[in-house]
Amino acid sequence: MKKLVSVLALVFFACPLFAQVPDSIAENIKVIKKYVFEDYKQMLKQPTGALLYPYITPGSKSYATVLWDWDSWLSNIALAQILQDQGSAADKREALPYEQGCVLNYLAYTGADGYMPMVVDKNSDPAKIKPADIYATNMHKPVIAQHAAFLTKLNDGNAEWLREKFHLMQAFITNYQTHHWHKDTGLFFWQDDLAIGVDNDPSTFFRPNRSSASIYLNCLMYKELQAMAYLSTQLKLKDDGPMYRVQAEDLKKAIQQNCWDEKDGYYYSVDLNLRPITNQPSIVFGKPFVLHKGMPRTYSGLIQRFGVWSGFMTMWAGIATPEQAKRMVAENYLDKRTFNARYGIRTLSKLEKMYSLKASSNPSNWLGPIWGISNYLTYRGLLKYGYKKEATELAYKTIMLFGDDFKKEGALHEYYDPDTGAPIMNKGFQNWNYLVLNMIDQLEGGKVVEEF
Repeated sequence: MKKLVSVLALVFFACPLFAQVPDSIAENIKVIKKYVFEDYKQMLKQPTGALLYPYITPGSKSYATVLWDWDSWLSNIALAQILQDQGSAADKREALPYEQGCVLNYLAYTGADGYMPMVVDKNSDPAKIKPADIYATNMHKPVIAQHAAFLTKLNDGNAEWLREKFHLMQAFITNYQTHHWHKDTGLFFWQDDLAIGVDNDPSTFFRPNRSSASIYLNCLMYKELQAMAYLSTQLKLKDDGPMYRVQAEDLKKAIQQNCWDEKDGYYYSVDLNLRPITNQPSIVFGKPFVLHKGMPRTYSGLIQRFGVWSGFMTMWAGIATPEQAKRMVAENYLDKRTFNARYGIRTLSKLEKMYSLKASSNPSNWLGPIWGISNYLTYRGLLKYGYKKEATELAYKTIMLFGDDFKKEGALHEYYDPDTGAPIMNKGFQNWNYLVLNMIDQLEGGKVVEEF
């Protein structure tokens, strides 16, 4: 504990330049780099079974032959940083088919209806990947265009590798806009609570179908539409780029209007589970009567005031206004009773009754444990809005967490106890945990690889 206090004291009282890294943190940085540079090629997998192209996995036996949607995207960003720091030109050429293969494997199972699976296992039956009713359950998270745009930018803006299948990506977006979008609020919603990425987020978990306009989902879609605009421009689809940019701005306005809570200074998900407004009479006390006719509701959704970390994603996505970001940092990020823990950002406020650190894989537990990705995305948001001191503190906490885990266990885990740093489950989970290297490069003043 004394070590942690002394490290954080340096964050607050030293000149907040990224290049000034305390010795105690530098030690963990060396450990992290050693393990990451030695282990990263375990993420690269050859085509097998239903996986038609080379691909990237999160690591660990639990995910050894499975391609997951946002996992592969974020793992790829970490991989690109590793190659930037350590890889040769040959290493980068070797990795490219695996990186692009993550996108192409999904497009291989996407049809004109726009349904895209969220996961492809080597043992998947291609004939059964698509559910009988594609509009009754969730599909791939809106990160496929972000992944493709990221790779296109790395390849000097060359998107030709996507041209033949770009129409399938457009169909995917159209599917979301047609069947996963709430007209009255302008927000996107989950069909159900299956594999939403933040598995047991109480805003969606065990909630009625099509009721959750998740702030997490809508932040991803905002960035996805921006990525579609970029890809359209690179492919010289002159009408499509402006169209997607307008759609992105419309969604941003809808999020600001419906999800911002002035009371708490935070962004929340929105409950869409409201009875429709109708002029159809019901029989009340034996007579026709129009319910609530005198004062029907004037709102289209209700804010869900659950302290979930994904509200900070509005800073990562660039949706929050500077004034909103200031309140989010002061009133939420810095509050040690809620989100701010010894080792990073709790995925659920400690004040919530649902708070739990239970080890669980079905669903994975997002009710409080520290995840590498929630630390990373919050860190990126802090940097984007100029909160360098807070971002540095969060980077140091993450480096301490992962460096100590490597020292004790020789591997990283899926998620951790926020106050002790003890790993909770799934040893060998590399995945987006390797994004700690992107934090390290930022601290050291190196060239940083960032998501699109």
